[in-house]
Amino acid sequence: MEQAIISGVAHDISEAKVTVHSVPDQPGVAADLFEALANEGVNVDMIVQNVSSSGQTDISFTIPKAQSTEALATAEGVARTLGAGGVDVRIETGKVSLVGAGMKTESGIAGRVFRALAAEGINIDMISTSTIRISCVIDQSDVPRAVQALVTAFELDSVAEEVGA
Repeated sequence: MEQAIISGVAHDISEAKVTVHSVPDQPGVAADLFEALANEGVNVDMIVQNVSSSGQTDISFTIPKAQSTEALATAEGVARTLGAGGVDVRIETGKVSLVGAGMKTESGIAGRVFRALAAEGINIDMISTSTIRISCVIDQSDVPRAVQALVTAFELDSVAEEVGA
């Protein structure tokens, strides 16, 4: 098994979180939403959707704060067309990411990230993972504590970078 090599923590306070509530859980809905956003030039980063048992689901995604007006208008238009429940935009978000190689093959890294944030009383709004990164969207006011918690938990000397602030 490959040993995880954690290289640092990155953080970003330049994004907003958009949630489209109660969208029909059927093929093509995500395509309709994200094609419309792309047509308006809105850049989407993280996307979270889960299957529902009631035939409806929520779709959340992050975008640059500077594009929140366009994203809200576009998402509201798509939501009306689909018969969705509405759209929320949360501007005061931040993202912290643990960065390194071998995250997929080393068990327990995600649990340590989540425990470190929980110990600080930090709630996670969204989670995204890849082979080199675990990212959590949190309240913007919690970003400094989250960075320090991860630096401490993974015994890092310094923060890798601040992204897009």
